[in-house]
Amino acid sequence: MRLSLFKSEDFGGFIPPHSYTFDEYLKERGFLTFTKTKQVLSPYVRLNLFSAAKYDQKKYIENKDKLIEYYNSIGYRDAVIERDTVVHNSTGAINIDIQVNEGHKYYFGNITWRGNTKYPDSILTQILGIKKGDVYNLDILNKKLGKSGASEDGDVSGLYMDDGYLFFRTDPVESAVYKDTIDYEIRIVEGPQATIKNIRISGNEKTKEYVIRREIRTIPGDKFSRTDLIRSQREIAQLNFFNQEKIGIEPVPNPDDGTVDINYKVEEKSSDQLELSAGWGGVIGLTGTLGVTFNNFSIHNIFHKAAWDPLPMGDGEKLSLRVQSNGKAFRSYNFSFTEPWLGGKKRNPLTFSVYNTKFANAYNPATGTYTSSAANHSYLKTTGGTVSIGKQLKWPDDYFSASVGVSYVVYELNNYYISPVSLPGFNNGFSHNLSLKLAIQRSSIDNPMFPRRGSNFLASLQLTPPFSKIDPNLVNQSNPYAWIEYHKWRFNGEWYLPLTKATGSDHKQLILKAAAKFGFLGRYNPLLQISPFERFQLGDAGLSNQYAIIGYDIISQRGYPVYQTSDPKVNPDQNGATQYFTMFNKYVLEMRYPLSLNPSSTIYALGFFEAANGWYDVRTYNPFQLRRSVGIGMRFFLPMFGLLGFDYGIGLDRYTPGASLKDMSRFTFMLGYEPE
Repeated sequence: MRLSLFKSEDFGGFIPPHSYTFDEYLKERGFLTFTKTKQVLSPYVRLNLFSAAKYDQKKYIENKDKLIEYYNSIGYRDAVIERDTVVHNSTGAINIDIQVNEGHKYYFGNITWRGNTKYPDSILTQILGIKKGDVYNLDILNKKLGKSGASEDGDVSGLYMDDGYLFFRTDPVESAVYKDTIDYEIRIVEGPQATIKNIRISGNEKTKEYVIRREIRTIPGDKFSRTDLIRSQREIAQLNFFNQEKIGIEPVPNPDDGTVDINYKVEEKSSDQLELSAGWGGVIGLTGTLGVTFNNFSIHNIFHKAAWDPLPMGDGEKLSLRVQSNGKAFRSYNFSFTEPWLGGKKRNPLTFSVYNTKFANAYNPATGTYTSSAANHSYLKTTGGTVSIGKQLKWPDDYFSASVGVSYVVYELNNYYISPVSLPGFNNGFSHNLSLKLAIQRSSIDNPMFPRRGSNFLASLQLTPPFSKIDPNLVNQSNPYAWIEYHKWRFNGEWYLPLTKATGSDHKQLILKAAAKFGFLGRYNPLLQISPFERFQLGDAGLSNQYAIIGYDIISQRGYPVYQTSDPKVNPDQNGATQYFTMFNKYVLEMRYPLSLNPSSTIYALGFFEAANGWYDVRTYNPFQLRRSVGIGMRFFLPMFGLLGFDYGIGLDRYTPGASLKDMSRFTFMLGYEPE
């Protein structure tokens, strides 16, 4: 920071500096803007939050070129730098003077087409999107022609290349320049249509070639298509077996026979995950977690000894095993398997999972210790399994998929009150949860680890048979939830939008994520309360209740503890609740910036704003009555350990008179997965 009572008049260049006076500042109401306030204070106060930028001759030359490019983009086609100088002043800093001749501002005139036989002028003009009278911008012209990369809203080159015209090219020529107007003639060479001949794949040292080939949209014998090429790159990236930044696609034209070979090059990365922790909880006993996830497994080769190197891998299947123990108080076993292409011909994922958990009141008040006898006297056991199958859809587009799943869960209670509020007299017996889940999803994100663009939508309905309608006597039983009944509706939506241009070799850019989530749990019979199972827990990070024992959907909210009232101002510091919500809303805005996109360690920083709340019935539902929070965080994706992350959140509605920042804030941690 530099503070001076006298501004420096040492400029040393050929352009005398113009000081922004205080009178001009007041006359223009500069105090209403940060830029003008900074301009009037700059000669006296200079604040550098970080070290001052160093002069770099190479970057200076590059930035001069960018300056001219900027002038060209706003119509000043003839703008030039007439002279510039770099001089050291008496303070040791550098002054730079640049004299620019802007020239005239130009506009587009008439644009005509020549050489096009496939498409008429009207279609090409519509795709080009440049009208007579628009400000002259050569960069936009080249982008809309497809000469400088694909335009997000379509370009002329893409129109032709998606129909096989690989050898297509354009040559925009200024046909007339008069006053401030420039006419263009765009000369087209369509060339012949190219047919795909050979597809070659290299770099897949572990993944079998057919796993990659089945994801590719470019098929030998089809016409060449740039869109299929881009989509193939996305699908390979979605496998998450390869370094997304180094997926290479090289079309090799064969002009002699009008064909094209396409070479795909990938670089394998580790995608398996290991979760390992252990400790001694004193009177509780041994605590720990052991979990492994193999994301590129081969169940087909599990009995082939030669394939164990060290494990049978490469078929793109997913196998997960997890054992967790909290001594005598809790233990959990989980197993799941996914075959992403059931039958091998279409993307029909089949998933099978089973689990068993036991949560016990292992504390013996008579001895003041945790004992096995106490754990066997009061406990809740949960045993369940799920089978689901999905299918990729072609309508409305092939980003959509649908799935159907059947789940069966048995809850065994032994001297254990599962819900003192909803089931005050039920502490022994069994509850059964037989449900069908239907889901439809659309995912167009470009990268599963760090999405830059695209969206992800999921709508689902989970429902049980209406047992109390089939047998009305169930309502009067001591345990009306021997067979649980409900219908649960969920919607999740996420959008990703780049806010800055990609920079550097790894294409870093600032990303905005926006998300909205909704959930509703309903009942069939008004004589029964809404099911105490399958509700929504809101607040905290969800880490402490990662495996909810009675089927709660855990909806995290950074900056808040777990809460059980819809009043945003009531937030006692607690890790659980006596009852959970039947409805919720959640909205998220995140600004993300990658610090490393290396496949061995993907790291990004984020800032967030969240708003969420839960309700118990439709009558009290108020989508504008939300708990709000802001904060910052970090995410680390490590190949062997998956996701590691932390957030520092400030609950804005936790503020009370006299409360400190510490009273309003919470650190939250996540391990292995990103909570909802």
